[in-house]
Parts: sequence; structure tokens; C-alpha cells
Amino acid sequence: MTNEENLLREGLATLNVPVDDDKVAKLLAFLALIEKWNKAYNLTAIRRREEMVSLHLLDSIAILPHLEGTRIIDVGTGAGLPSIPLAIFRPDVQFQLLDSNAKKTRFVQQAILELRLENAMVTHCRVEEMMVTQRFDMVLTRAFASLPDIVALTTHLVREGGSLLCMKGQVPEDELVAIDAHATLMSINVPYLEAKRCLVKIHL
Repeated sequence: MTNEENLLREGLATLNVPVDDDKVAKLLAFLALIEKWNKAYNLTAIRRREEMVSLHLLDSIAILPHLEGTRIIDVGTGAGLPSIPLAIFRPDVQFQLLDSNAKKTRFVQQAILELRLENAMVTHCRVEEMMVTQRFDMVLTRAFASLPDIVALTTHLVREGGSLLCMKGQVPEDELVAIDAHATLMSINVPYLEAKRCLVKIHL
């Protein structure tokens, strides 16, 4: 067993996520794809696979208990985070991955194909230009923008009664004060990561 597989399995157990061999294999295949494409596409500044396990995979999977609904859009998905790891664990949820960077959406499309994720699709466009006929239950963002900007840019994508789930580092006190919406703040513990992580859920 490789060091990153060992870290991944232990991390999943720490998060109380069932350690399924097929899902672990898909996560490691996703990691290998990021590493391969990173050389030409500069998908992430993280280069060491052990760091990718905590900063990309486990960081994404840590928010599993907070997902709501069956249709979720990941705005500013970048290299497919957090939605590709989440889609691996939640085949019952449809994930739409949105990004304005063509190189990154090309990578995400390839990852979806190679990992055979039938519950994920990618769209290349700016969030303010994204038009939907059926609104989503939840918007996900990870390192995308400030909370006021997220609310302004993504509210048109969410159904009434839906929510925005924003992954943040330190508690964004100033941003929370600046939004005119009910928000719930949750602390997130990511295995092997000392840096602070939190989730802000904005109820619409």
C-alpha cells in the first residue's frame, strides 16, 4: 500500500466515512490525474501527493454530512474540488461543476470520463452568465470569492429554500457582517491539516 493510500484510508476512518476499496481507488486515480495534468495545466500549487490527500481529497470529503438535496452546483470548481470527491461518495446526487477557466474545465471533463462519474457534468462559463431552467438545491464554493460576492453572483442558481455552502479557512467575520442573509457557521476538522477550516451555510 502506498503512503498516500494509507493516509487516505486513515483519514476517511477519522471522518467516519466508510472505507470502500472502489471509492479509494477512484480517489487515488483522481489524484494521479491531477498530478499528470498539473505539469501542463497548473491546476494546483500543491505538488506532493501526500499533501494533496489532505488539502484536496479529505478537505472535500469532510463536508459530506452537510450536503443537502439531489442537485448541487459547484461554482468555481477549478480542478474539480470539492465535487469530484463528493460525487464519488454520493452517486445519488447530481453535481454540476462550473468554472470560467477553459483549461480547468477540460481537465474536469477528462476526470469525469476516466472515473466514469455518471452523476457529474462540467460547464465552462462565468457564473453570472450561467442560466438554468431548473434551479439547484445547493451551491458549493471553495476558495471562490468573498461571502457578499458569492451571494450576489450565485443566488439566481438556487431554488427558494435552498442554500449556499461556502468552504472557508479562518472564520470570515467581516464577510459575515456584510451579508444580509441568515448564515450558519460550522467548524470543520480535516485530518492531517493544522490550518483552520470552516463552513458557512447561507439560507435562502
